[in-house]
Parts: sequence; C-alpha cells; structure tokens
Amino acid sequence: MWRTLLLLAMLPFAAHAGPAPSSQVTTMSALPPLTSLAGSALPDTELTGKVVLFVNVASRCGYTPQYDGLQKLWTDLKDRGLVIVGVPCNQFGAQEPGTSSEIAGFCKINYGVDFPLLEKQDVNGAGRSALYQYLVGSPAGADKDVRWNFEKFLVGRDGAVKARFPSSVAPDSAELRAAVEAALATP
Repeated sequence: MWRTLLLLAMLPFAAHAGPAPSSQVTTMSALPPLTSLAGSALPDTELTGKVVLFVNVASRCGYTPQYDGLQKLWTDLKDRGLVIVGVPCNQFGAQEPGTSSEIAGFCKINYGVDFPLLEKQDVNGAGRSALYQYLVGSPAGADKDVRWNFEKFLVGRDGAVKARFPSSVAPDSAELRAAVEAALATP
C-alpha cells in the first residue's frame, strides 16, 4: 500500500488528472522497495496505517545527539502508531561515511536506537531516492532540497506528507510533538 501511495504521489498525472487508468496502476510495483540498513526489504506492514517520521541521519553531525530524542519519541509513541525511520545520508559534509554495519553499531551502542533504519540514500540531486522524491515533491516538501542532516518529514496514516521540519527542530520540541500528536489523532 505504501509503495502504491508513494508512486502515485510521484507521478505528475496522479495529482492533476485524477485516478490513473488501471493499466498504469499495475506499474506501481516498479517502485523499488524500501530497504533496511541490514539489506532486507522493509515490510509494508511496518508502515501501513502508521504515522511515520522520516529523518535523514548522520553519525558525525552536530545534530547527531538528536538520536536520543528520536529514540525517546519512538519509545513513547510507537504503541500509538508512530514509526520513526532513520535514513542515513552522506551528502552533507560527508558526515555519514560508514558502512551499514558501522552505522547500525554506532546507533545502537551510542543511542540505543531500535527504530528502523534504511539503507544509505541520496536526499538531493540527480541520485535522489524515490522516497525523497516523494517527500520533497509533496506540498509540505515544497520542492525544496533538504538543507542538512536531521531534517524531518511527517507522513500521516494516509500516506500524505503532513509537515516538514528543519534540522534545528529537535525531536522533543513542542512544535514537532504537537504535529505528531495531531497526526496520531487522525484515522
């Protein structure tokens, strides 16, 4: 379901010309699956019907301590339907140079992270991942490049991007918490 929503949102005709003809809907499986840091597909069931906070993360950034706040937010609200998904990215000052196992170890040892982490991705430029094409291309994303590590995109249960937060908005900020709570309250 998420892959279908993501691809529909990325296609220009989806936003402007109504539903896609059924022959085009069958091509939705062409979207590559989200791949975990461990290299396996992230099951649709981990995201379907959930509120998701996507965060491009890095291990050697001034914002890296936000992992603590992200883990706390995840721990506090995962039973209510929040999923935090970390997306390692090395595009900003080469602050995420590690391998998948190095990134996973760093996050677990230093911050106790147990929320899902995806494979390393580009969030800007010609190699921008399909996920970030969707996030940035949404009305909340405003077609503006991601400016730095730890930028956050809040996606509602319906798959629509509800809000975008700059790196400076901490996971424990009232602004972010209010947006997450509002999204969790929406069926």
